[in-house]
Amino acid sequence: MFGTMKRGANAYANIGVETGVIAASPHKLISMLFDGALVSIAMAKKYMSAGDIKNKGESITKAILIIDNGLRASLNKNVGGEIALNLDALYEYMSRRLFTANTSNDLQILDEIHGLLDEIRGAWEQINPDGYSGAAQNINADTSNPSYAKA
Repeated sequence: MFGTMKRGANAYANIGVETGVIAASPHKLISMLFDGALVSIAMAKKYMSAGDIKNKGESITKAILIIDNGLRASLNKNVGGEIALNLDALYEYMSRRLFTANTSNDLQILDEIHGLLDEIRGAWEQINPDGYSGAAQNINADTSNPSYAKA
């Protein structure tokens, strides 16, 4: 009559995510992008194992979009130098590999990319786990580009 409990729970969760994004530092936003990509890949593995082609494809596509339009777009190549260029190449590699995993139903590729992202996320957290530091942030995220916050 008034909607489902699931719809209400989803609306509540979306508000929580939106509030988290609004209140997050640029460093935290990048962490959230890593988390989103990792969850998407984990879900893709689940769907691939279950033979759910539609949801597998959607999850892999979401991971690719987060990597390309979030993580890659947030790189500040002018300040980040070689590190930013290397990350850009690695993110491009990850996107290509995820596409291959999707077309060939290859769980090993999903494991590979999940491991790479998890390792980079761990390094990112070591840079600035507790607060905002302008110097570290300027190397790793282009805050003048509003697309860095899109997932």
